[in-house]
Amino acid sequence: MTTYTFKIVVEPDEDRWRAYCPALEAQGAATWGYTREEALRHIREVLEMIVSELVEEGEPVPDRAYEEVR
Repeated sequence: MTTYTFKIVVEPDEDRWRAYCPALEAQGAATWGYTREEALRHIREVLEMIVSELVEEGEPVPDRAYEEVR
């Protein structure tokens, strides 16, 4: 099993929090939550789905590894 680490940006957006992954945003890696923690949970789920789909389809997963941005 391969572990991927991506840069995640989390920022306030009016009455909620927006979270996105710049390396995979074109594939839909953006979401939101009413709290910062909820946004982080959601983006993790989104990233897991995107990476699974890329691997299943034999597509390359971006090799840019970053730490989470807080």
